[in-house]
Amino acid sequence: MNAAVNEFIWGQFSAAIDTLENAINTCPDNLWGDRSKHHEYWYMVFHTLFWLDYYLSESYTDFSPPAPFGLEEMDPAGVSPPRVYSKEEMLTYLNYGREKARAAVAAMSDYTLKRRYDFGKVSLLIPELYLYDMRHVQHHAAQLNLILRQQDNIGSRWVFRGKTAL
Repeated sequence: MNAAVNEFIWGQFSAAIDTLENAINTCPDNLWGDRSKHHEYWYMVFHTLFWLDYYLSESYTDFSPPAPFGLEEMDPAGVSPPRVYSKEEMLTYLNYGREKARAAVAAMSDYTLKRRYDFGKVSLLIPELYLYDMRHVQHHAAQLNLILRQQDNIGSRWVFRGKTAL
């Protein structure tokens, strides 16, 4: 596979992750852990990072997020995590996901182009899965920025290209 393709995919994937990081850092403390809101800010961050991690895993059957996170996100009953995770915990998880994504994109090859990732009823080629994952991160980063605008009339900076090299 052409290394330039890996480079431009990573430039945009990491931009989506950096946009999420900006939304985390911009969120005021009073909004972060407010459990009275319909869309809890911290939970949307957790949800985004959990699925970023999950979709980048070699095997969904053996998937386990790093401590202190559990598998509640996968519970069909909609069970919430046992507590509000701190910004620091989320930023640590974000950096974990960023490195996992960077390594995955860097390792893309001609073989990867043909390999499928099957989970549940969904089956995608690996490169499409990475684009799907990138879109998911960007989708929720945009939601978080909308919440910031609506709640406190603040927003985070647009990221043109990711700051982390491949």
